[in-house]
Amino acid sequence: MNPSSALSEFLRTRRARLQPEDVDLPDYGGRRRVAGLRREELAHLAGVSVDYYTRLEQGRVGNPSETVLDAVARALRLAPDESGHLHRLARPADRPRRRPTTRQQPRPSLLRLLDRLDHTPAVVMGHRMDILAWNRAATALFGDYGALPVEERNIARITFLDPASRDLYGDWADCARENVAFLHLEAGRRPDDPLLAELVGQLCITSPEFQHFWAEHPVADKTSGRKLFHHPLAGPIDLAYDTLRPADDPGQALITYTADPGTPSDDALRLLLSWSASR
Repeated sequence: MNPSSALSEFLRTRRARLQPEDVDLPDYGGRRRVAGLRREELAHLAGVSVDYYTRLEQGRVGNPSETVLDAVARALRLAPDESGHLHRLARPADRPRRRPTTRQQPRPSLLRLLDRLDHTPAVVMGHRMDILAWNRAATALFGDYGALPVEERNIARITFLDPASRDLYGDWADCARENVAFLHLEAGRRPDDPLLAELVGQLCITSPEFQHFWAEHPVADKTSGRKLFHHPLAGPIDLAYDTLRPADDPGQALITYTADPGTPSDDALRLLLSWSASR
């Protein structure tokens, strides 16, 4: 994953999603040769020369200032995660160097928390979206990760390559795109991680949908939200998910899934966990 080419792709996709009316620029009509804003329009909004912005988008500016990058981020209407991603891609010298690592091991404190969540589906996820650990409630909801080879215990890999995931997730396309957005974020943080690059490469080859989403260059952290599941035994279950990260080790996280009390989803989840425990 080359930071220069990633920067070019990121800026092009963000420029393409904006129209003149989105940024209060006059649209003089006529057919545009490219989708979205022109480079000269973006340069005007950011307060830089067209030549400078062109070289920045082509990855030919060695060390752009944070002030310029902030101006470009504002012009492109970037979200906070996207703005941070832009800074990491454009100023690789500022990024802490991380030596390539092997497969992560779950943090002991997260394992202790996991063991205490008997009635809450939860997994420990690594920065490559590897499933490092899970509890019995997660097995009831998602299936038995232990039946998979270690190298296949990966949320993104399962989402795109396991046909059962398309039936399980009521909003499969949204879930899939969220996974790609998180992998893009991590690729910007860890461009020298060979296992992450291998995962992205394999998914681009084996999944046309992953390749399509990857080319759009979505960027977002995995934080919290809701997911609708269509479980083959329990039926529809609407759950909230939360991502809990240790402050001193953000490279792995505990993800929990909970139902709103007193709802049909709460009843369905309780029945599912009770049935699973009785087995």
